[in-house]
Formats: sequence, structure tokens, C-alpha cells
Amino acid sequence: MRYLWIIAAGVLLLVVLGNIGSVAWNWGRPYLTNDPLAGFPRMFLWAWERPEDLSFLDPRKAGVAVLAKTLILSKTGIAIHPRMQPIELPPGVTTIAVVRIETKSDTISEQTRKEAVRQITDLTSSSSVGIQLDFDARASERDLYRKLLSDVRRQMPSGKKLSITALASWCIYDDWISDLPVDESVPMLFRMGIGEAEVKRYLANGGDFRAARTRFSIGISLDELPAKKLGSRRIYIFNPKPWTPSSVEEALRYAREWQ
Repeated sequence: MRYLWIIAAGVLLLVVLGNIGSVAWNWGRPYLTNDPLAGFPRMFLWAWERPEDLSFLDPRKAGVAVLAKTLILSKTGIAIHPRMQPIELPPGVTTIAVVRIETKSDTISEQTRKEAVRQITDLTSSSSVGIQLDFDARASERDLYRKLLSDVRRQMPSGKKLSITALASWCIYDDWISDLPVDESVPMLFRMGIGEAEVKRYLANGGDFRAARTRFSIGISLDELPAKKLGSRRIYIFNPKPWTPSSVEEALRYAREWQ
């Protein structure tokens, strides 16, 4: 009986130490404490519009953000381009459905916006855990995007997550996204274009993204990896080439250095 008490005390001590370790881990990485996608993989591979075979992927190590459709909004209506290329995924992998949005006019009717919302929310019936919108909204399109996101959020099931990609400038000096009704905004640190040097210099000097929802994740590309790591956060990683076991391992190796 005495030995049983010793074993029980030992187990209790391990639990307490484990909890202390967990708390300390979060103290050291404050952005993870209120992670809106807690429990999701710490890395997602973007699978864009091309044939992809990711059947070899270990679902415990990464999820997949799959481009599901592209919506092109214009003055006369909406063009819908569903994914046409095949993708092979392993059983049990966590997926997010990605919708790319493009515009051909500054004048988008309410009817077109409502149809875009319907096209997006239709994806919530899939097995994906959420939706990610990819829209490089110009200043003149921000009101449109805000209304679209509000409608999508209102019509999404409560258990699904809503994520958006965000230009790096939106997350630093042009913050108009702090109050958007989304769970996550992913700062994009590749193909930044105008202002790229300023963003890199700001981050290299210890700066961080300002809006709270932009501090949980990062968007990078396998062929344009940032020189400076920004601490532990979820990584979405793009590959300009089809994913292979070696390129996935390279991505995982890089991601482990961030955690």
C-alpha cells in the first residue's frame, strides 16, 4: 500500500510540474495564450491551383490550406472558378478552404456581394475547419471587404473559423483590419512589392505587427524565407512548386525553428 501512495504522489507531482511548464511556456510566448485557432496544427501548407499529391503528409505535423475557388467580382456580376486541379490528402488531415477574391471594377453591386458571400459560406458544409479569404483589397475596396466579411461571419456556423491573409503594411503602419470580424489575420511576408524594404527593416529592428489578431500567425514562401524569425506563431507556407516529401520536410524543419 505504501508503494501505491508513493506512485500516486509521483504521478501528482508530474501533473503539477507539467502544468507549471505549460504556463511558463505560454508566458514565454504570450501570443499563444489566446490563440484563436488553438488546437490547430502549428503549420499549414498552402495548396494552390495545380495538381498536388500530399497523401504522404503526416496529419500530426501539418494541415493543408486548399485553394477551393476563385471569385472575380465585376460591375456586371461574378465569375466563379472552382478548383479544377486534383489534390490528394491523407486521412485525418486538418484542412482550411481558401477563397481567392479578385475585382475588375470599383463598383460592385449589393447583389454581387451577396452572391460572393453565398459562394464562400457554401464551403462551410465541407470537412474543412474554416475558411480563409485571400483578397488584396485596395483602399477603395475596404468598405466592400468589411461588409463581405461581416456577412460571411454572420452566416458561418459557430464552430468554423474565419481567417484572412493580410498585406504586411496593413499589420504595421496602415492598420485598418484590427476590428474586422475574423478569427485570424495572416501577415504575408513574401512578394510584398512596394514597401518591402521598409517592412523588412521595421521587423529587423525588433518591430512586430500591431493588431492582436496578426500576432498569432505568419505567411511565408519556401523560396523567400524571412531572415529574422518573429517568435512562436502558426506558419502558413507557400511553395511555388508542387509539394514533395523533401520540400515538406524542408518546410517542417524551418517551422520547428520558429516554435
